[in-house]
Amino acid sequence: MTAPDHGGESAPADADRFVVAIHRTESELEFVVRVPSDIDSGWRNPTTFQQLVEQRTWERLEQEATLRAIVASTEPGETVTLGAITLTPDGTVIDHSLASPVEGDET
Repeated sequence: MTAPDHGGESAPADADRFVVAIHRTESELEFVVRVPSDIDSGWRNPTTFQQLVEQRTWERLEQEATLRAIVASTEPGETVTLGAITLTPDGTVIDHSLASPVEGDET
């Protein structure tokens, strides 16, 4: 997958980069959002922006295949990083480096 090209322009000042991962427990797969310490103040509700990060991630990765690959290649207690996604508070994806383990990336 290719990230959007912004013609060499830098990301908007209100954009933040979130690292996303899947943590496997004994009975569940948990979507994990690593939030930057210097997050823009435009992100008012932590639950809302974490849901938005998850939604935008699955718009770019095949969710079922990704989760199946994680179950097949990990043990409970392990976490697989899928990459990072840069968003503005309105939900615009500025950039991403998301990759599924299905696509051959290291976990």
